[in-house]
Amino acid sequence: MHDGGATMDWMEQEQERGITITSAATTLNWNYRGDKYHVNIIDTPGHVDFTVEVNRSLRVLDGLVFLFSAVDGVEPQSETNWRLANNYNVPRIGFVNKMDRQGADFLNVCKQVKEMLGSHALPLQVNIGSEDDFKGVVDLINFKGIVWNEEDQGMTFEEIEIPADILEEATQLREELLEAVAEFDDMLMEKYFEDPESLTEREILDALREATIAGKVVPMMCGSAFKNKGVQSMLDMVMEILPSPVDVEAIEGTNPKTDEVESRKPSYDDPFSALAFKIATDPFVGRLCFTRAYSGKLAAGSYVLNARSGKKERISRIFQMHADKQNQVPELGAGDIGAFVGFKDIKTGDTLCAENAPIVLESMDFPDPVIGVAIEPKTQADSDKLGVGLQKLAEEDPTFQVRTDEESGQTIISGMGELHLDIIIDRLRREFKVEVNQGAPQVNYRENIQAPVDHREVYKKQSGGRGKFADIVVTIEPQEDQEKTGLEFVNLIKGGNVPKEFIPSIEKGFKESMKNGVMAGFEMDAMKVTLKDGSFHAVDSDALSFELCAKLAFKTALPKASPVLLEPMMKLEVVTPEENMGDIVGDLNRRRGVMRGMDDKNGSKVVKADVPLSEMFGYVTQLRTMSSGRATSSMEFSHYTEAPRNVAEEVVAKIKGVSA
Repeated sequence: MHDGGATMDWMEQEQERGITITSAATTLNWNYRGDKYHVNIIDTPGHVDFTVEVNRSLRVLDGLVFLFSAVDGVEPQSETNWRLANNYNVPRIGFVNKMDRQGADFLNVCKQVKEMLGSHALPLQVNIGSEDDFKGVVDLINFKGIVWNEEDQGMTFEEIEIPADILEEATQLREELLEAVAEFDDMLMEKYFEDPESLTEREILDALREATIAGKVVPMMCGSAFKNKGVQSMLDMVMEILPSPVDVEAIEGTNPKTDEVESRKPSYDDPFSALAFKIATDPFVGRLCFTRAYSGKLAAGSYVLNARSGKKERISRIFQMHADKQNQVPELGAGDIGAFVGFKDIKTGDTLCAENAPIVLESMDFPDPVIGVAIEPKTQADSDKLGVGLQKLAEEDPTFQVRTDEESGQTIISGMGELHLDIIIDRLRREFKVEVNQGAPQVNYRENIQAPVDHREVYKKQSGGRGKFADIVVTIEPQEDQEKTGLEFVNLIKGGNVPKEFIPSIEKGFKESMKNGVMAGFEMDAMKVTLKDGSFHAVDSDALSFELCAKLAFKTALPKASPVLLEPMMKLEVVTPEENMGDIVGDLNRRRGVMRGMDDKNGSKVVKADVPLSEMFGYVTQLRTMSSGRATSSMEFSHYTEAPRNVAEEVVAKIKGVSA
């Protein structure tokens, strides 16, 4: 992006701030060696507050071009997004952009990708010149120099002799490339040992493709997107190395009727199956459902089955997207990405499939919000529009949540960071014409327990006619696996002390109760409940009685289980000139930061620390002041940890003071 002119960053906020906020889809045709390729592209954000956009896009993509800055190299958000790509096993190419910037260093970024991301980064090029003098690259596969023409903005290039000053380095890197690709083919390895120069371009590319798709190597390329240098070569390698939909194995899912695993091949002949990975609202066509088709084809005006709801949906129109513009198409086929219009109830992660061949594809997991803010409409007119706006935004973004505080009646919106919530409030104002007042940001604390407690709860209610009765004996304790969250429910009752049809109601009662802990009403992080015994009344007992009994048991027993407050810790990275490092480290210590290490990077110092989110509001402004604007920081959620007693007491007192 340059001067807010990027096609894919179409939102006003994106153009003003110079960052990508929402993923955008487009389609292009690319000519490569006489063949025409049809490519679906999704442009995703890099900022950690919008990780959801990366997560859901990676779930439906077959290949990935991972962008790095030639100056900044591997940044904290690079690590986060790289891990997401690993989770979904997405083959990738690395493209080191901004080679024309001061401090650009292609091979240093390749080294960082290898060391910091634990991957086999394999340069396919060496840059000819750098910074203002960046002219071209040495193609290590064909071992020739390429220099782009400035007159047509890099659209054409000339082949040149490899400059003498980089010939030795280029020769060594070519040997490493040939050795790496030869490892993936026994015949190629034999040929390589006999005569490395006998390997043909086709053999090298085929082996490189196989190794990339298997996730064994990450081919690295470089260029300057602003000056249109290297982008064409990168797209050529996308066609050559990354998989097409037909190269990917058949996708597996579960038959909702039989619970058996089934597969769908990327073929028009298989029954239709697709994954809805994003819901968006367009001012002209209404709600859009972005969808990746894995098998079969679907014509506009047809019906699909939503495997989650079990209901049919009529898809009235199908669009191919180009950022915020739509091109209507008659059908969507296997391998394509498009947008549906006309649906009633489709959510992010839903599987859409043929009615006569139901299947549930793997959905996506999204992180819980860590920060909240109270908002209220400025006028009555705004009040009416606020609910509609929040509903649509929450539908679009699974990491954005809205709730009403029962004690104060306030509307609380929660998200992944201050920037995330700033954008939400800005969108309310611009897109939905809603003006709101907002309170100070609030941390999303959690609660947990440290000790086991045995408890018997009897729920008895008689008010004329049929009464209510339930009796349970439970042990409530911390979960053994500290990595797990939520409720672990174990039923030890054998026989008829509590009829088996009431057991799910007991579990439901505890699960519902975990939404509001006993210390300050924050959500419980994890808990194990073992149901040991109980009794029932033949007339007065029912499912609701046992659910209410479980809720009472939770409220009564939890205060005896040594409850504690958990606070979100953020992984912070600060890049600073060395002379400011002492002030910055001292400031982080005052903020209860835990140092994780210090590194050198491009002549600057990198300070890494885990810091409580509650201490980090307004940090960017403070950092600018301490460093005269020279230091930069990035922050992402790391984990929950027990808050110190004085902090917990302060938070609880504040909450109880507000509710009082």
